[in-house]
Amino acid sequence: MSTRSVRCEGLTKSFEGEPALDGLTIDVRPGEVLALLGPNGAGKTTTMRLLNGVLTPDLGTATVLGLDPWAQGTELRRRTGVLTENAGLDERFTALENLVTTAELRGMDRSAARVRAGELLERFGMGHRADARVQGFSTGQRKRVALARALLHDPELLYLDEPTSGLDPAATRDVVELIASLTAERGRTVVLCTHFLGEAGKLASRMAVLFQGRLHAFGTPDQLAADLWSDTEVRLDVGGPASTELLVALAAVEPVVQAVPTDDGALVRVRSADVTPSLVRACVAAGVDVHAVTPRARTLEDVYFEVEARAQAQGTDDGLGARPVAT
Repeated sequence: MSTRSVRCEGLTKSFEGEPALDGLTIDVRPGEVLALLGPNGAGKTTTMRLLNGVLTPDLGTATVLGLDPWAQGTELRRRTGVLTENAGLDERFTALENLVTTAELRGMDRSAARVRAGELLERFGMGHRADARVQGFSTGQRKRVALARALLHDPELLYLDEPTSGLDPAATRDVVELIASLTAERGRTVVLCTHFLGEAGKLASRMAVLFQGRLHAFGTPDQLAADLWSDTEVRLDVGGPASTELLVALAAVEPVVQAVPTDDGALVRVRSADVTPSLVRACVAAGVDVHAVTPRARTLEDVYFEVEARAQAQGTDDGLGARPVAT
């Protein structure tokens, strides 16, 4: 097996002279969930369509499952599945008919297609609605049917484009759990395009952060945090706001960068979390009881919004549009 399911280098695509993607270079490992993060218009869907051979780039190269997406697109799409933001189901058909029709277009035998479609609808909690027309389905039910359709041919690589867009919180939770179970059970490779940070944090191991077609960060949240910040934060709970004397004592500890009061103690920025015992000793020496010491890891939200701020500071983004949602 190749060490990478997807490799792309320098992918560039413009529409009517406006760049949608500018020099994208990323990779996806087998069995990995990679999140493409960014606001609307960042280039996420364009990336997905390029990698699936639906669009041809202006510049750049790529291999997907060992194939050239543009020279071998038909062969590639037999091995990939796609869930688009709009479910795209035929409302005149039942859920089962939508799946069976798609399966037949892919060359599956009708009887085998009915069995496979029925199994998937049951798997996704839609077996009881298999013979109901899609016209009466909720958005969440449509997403479930569309996800089942994307998996009819048991693809090796699954593209999910805003899979929870338009869903209420309960339906979002259900769809995210379905996606997580799919990847855990089969080790399927997934490229997830989203602007929902909570969704990405639950599903993805690595992320590529895009703004206006440019890649601004790529890696695990921990790797990106290490690249973005040379310090970390420790919360000290001493039962009330830290006094000026305690803040001075904490600031004198090496390698403390800053200590500021909080409602229950102090927030201390340090260059290494290893300094925690020294912080406790400083509190004890000052005659202050310590209730709790909590190193605070940088969150995905911290990482994303720091990358966003730096992109704006570089002058590469003149208006990021809809901001990702921290669910």
